[in-house]
Parts: sequence; C-alpha cells; structure tokens
Amino acid sequence: MNNDYRSPAFKKWLDKLQQESWQLELIISGFAIYALILAYDPINVASLKAKEMDLDFLDLLWKIIGSIWSILTFNLILHVIFRGLWIGAVGLRYVSGDIDYKTLNYTDKFTFYLKKKIGSFDKYIGELEKYCSILFAISFLLIFYVLAFFIFLFVILSVSYFLIDNSHISENIWALVLFSITLCIYIFLSFVVFIDFIGQGILKKNKLIAKMYFPIYWLFSYLTLSFLYRPLVYNFLDNKFGKKLMFVLIPLYLIVSLLDNINFKQSNYLNDNQVSWESYSNPRNYDDLLSKNEDFIQIASIPSKVINTSYLKVFILYKEEIEDQIFKTNKSVKPEIDLRGIDFGIDNSENHKKESEYLDTFSKIYSIKIDTLQFSTEYTVTTDKHKRLGFETYLNIRNLPEGKHILRILAPPNDSTRVKNDTLVTIPFWHFKD
Repeated sequence: MNNDYRSPAFKKWLDKLQQESWQLELIISGFAIYALILAYDPINVASLKAKEMDLDFLDLLWKIIGSIWSILTFNLILHVIFRGLWIGAVGLRYVSGDIDYKTLNYTDKFTFYLKKKIGSFDKYIGELEKYCSILFAISFLLIFYVLAFFIFLFVILSVSYFLIDNSHISENIWALVLFSITLCIYIFLSFVVFIDFIGQGILKKNKLIAKMYFPIYWLFSYLTLSFLYRPLVYNFLDNKFGKKLMFVLIPLYLIVSLLDNINFKQSNYLNDNQVSWESYSNPRNYDDLLSKNEDFIQIASIPSKVINTSYLKVFILYKEEIEDQIFKTNKSVKPEIDLRGIDFGIDNSENHKKESEYLDTFSKIYSIKIDTLQFSTEYTVTTDKHKRLGFETYLNIRNLPEGKHILRILAPPNDSTRVKNDTLVTIPFWHFKD
C-alpha cells in the first residue's frame, strides 16, 4: 500500500477504512474496558498507599493515572452503549425501512412536529454514527488534556517544594525572589494559554496579539506535550458537532465527580469515618478488620478489638513528622545529608550505626498508656501488609483486668500530628483471658 497521504490510493483506502472503523472501535473498546476494570483495584490501592505515606509526588502520579482511567472507562462504556444502539438501529432499518409517518396515522400537528424534530430514520442513524466516532476519538484527546493539566500542576508543586525544603534558597533573599518571580510568570503564561484554549483559539485571530502570543504558544506546546495531539485538536475545532460534544463532556465529568463524592448521612452524632476515641473504635486501628486491599492503617493498630492473650502487639505507622520530631529531640542522630525521597543508591552505612539510638529516642518521645497505666516499650522496625514502614512493640497485659480498656499513644505536645492534647491516637479494646 502506498503510504503517501497525497496519493488518490491512500485517500481511497482511508475512506474505506473509516466506513469499517466501527468494528475496530468495538474490539478496542471491549478489550480496553476489560483491562481497565482489572486495573481499578491496583490503581486505587497504589493511590491510597501513596496518600497514606505522604508521598506527594507519587500521589500526584497515581492521581494522573486515576483520572485517565476514569475518563477512558466512562467514555468507552458510553461509546459501546451508543455503538450498540447504532447497530440496533441499522438492523431495524434492514427490517422496517424508514419511518412511515402516514402509517402512524397521527394528527397533522403531531405529524408535522415529529417530521421536523426526528426526520428520517437515516438521519437518526447518521447522528448516532457521528456521536460514536467522535466520542471514541475524544476519549484519547481528553487524556492528553489531563496530562497537560497535571504537568502544569507538577511544575508549580516542584518549584514550591524546592523553595520550601531547600534551606540555601530560602536563606538567600535574592534567589528566593528570583524563583518566586519565575513561578508567578509561569502561572500567568499558563493562564494566557488557558484563555486561548477556552476561547477556542481567540488569541490566534488578531494579527498583533497572535504575534506576541506565538512564543508562549510554542513554549507551552512542548511543556504540555500538545505537539503530540495538536492535529486532533484542530480537527475538532473545525467541526461544530465535535466541538460542542467536547465542551459538553467536560462539565459532565465534573458532575459525575461531584455525584461520586456524595454520601448518605445516617446520624447527626454518629459517623463511620471519624477519628477513633473512647466511644468509637475505628476499624483502621484493628489488623483483623483490615480485610480489603483498600484498608490502610492511619496512625497505629492492634491485632483486634478483643484481646485474649497475655500480651498486646502495637504497631505505629512511620510518618515523616515522626522522624522530624526525633531529629528535633536528639540532634546527634540527624544525618548530615537527608536521604529521604527518591533513592539514587547513595551509601547510608553511617546512618545504620545510629539505628539503636534512633529507636531509643522514638521510645522516649512516643509513649504508650493503657487507661492510666504507662508501659515501658522496646521497638523494632517492621512493615504492615502494604509494606509500609512502622514501629512494633509488645506489651505485657497479663495483670490487666478483664473488660474494656483505652490504649493511648502519647506524642510530644508540639507534634503537629497530635489529635487531642498530647494524644496521637486513642484505641478502645476489650481484654478477656482464655
């Protein structure tokens, strides 16, 4: 086959292909929907894990993937429904032909109205065909729009974190001002590009404005990867039907997202998602209730609500704030180079020498009480079922009376993660001896 797009043979091949493309669309949509359904749980778990571990950049990455998953799934299911309706309409036309308004024997008023609004059955089939073809193509275009938005967000967050976490920059007023001005210019230029996008190329229509806008357009075409999908965009913009559908779908996504976040409130006082306290036992604090992959320990956990053994295992989830507090309390364990973040294989053998001192400091500043009785603790480092780091200890509760008890993990009073006063978490449980 001749691949020269200017040749008549190539154009003839494309014309033939576009008439039969519905078969390819259905095959791709079917396989894609199946694959997307299988991918839902792993994506959801990975996103929740990144969020619970306060890994902001990884959380942003999984949000991008989650958004792409939602758009593809919604659009492809919608496409299959419309394409199925189209196939049904084509089959009905083979059996019944066009709509015979005379056979319906309606009054002139209704016959005139239906002919005006519905017209011929072939027109209906043609409209369905347009919806199906454009909906399939627009699915992938919207994915690139999502990527462009998250790239914009990623640049802002990266620069912001760099300014906040880099002490050398924050102490140098001129460097701080320079980075801040650069960030403001970037946001302003992004807003200009967004205005052009919403206005469907409004800044490209005036000769003087277009001349000033072109360098911005050229720069952001690479920053947002729009050079990859630009032909699709302009093909939609010169088609009124496709343009309308694209701007109808975007608000529809927002409405679906809002509906997805609506919950039913059962009580004015009782809430199944509140922080654990003396009269509420949050399931996320008990290992045996974390039955689903989406269930994550929030702060700490014990094996069960009912403890029949003479000992109690307590697991405290590692948080970045915990390590910051340890460094603040014991400056001797603070490394010269903070290796937290992406691991580039930097040797940290010197840090291993101070692990015992690190754990000793943790056990001093994070203590455990059951009711009014304080327990001495020795911690080891371990991971939960989601491979998240944490601190584990075992308490001797042999002499604890039977009945309900309240376990409290006490954090430093100035710790930002405390829930009430100096209490990091409160976990009610019942102790009954075998």
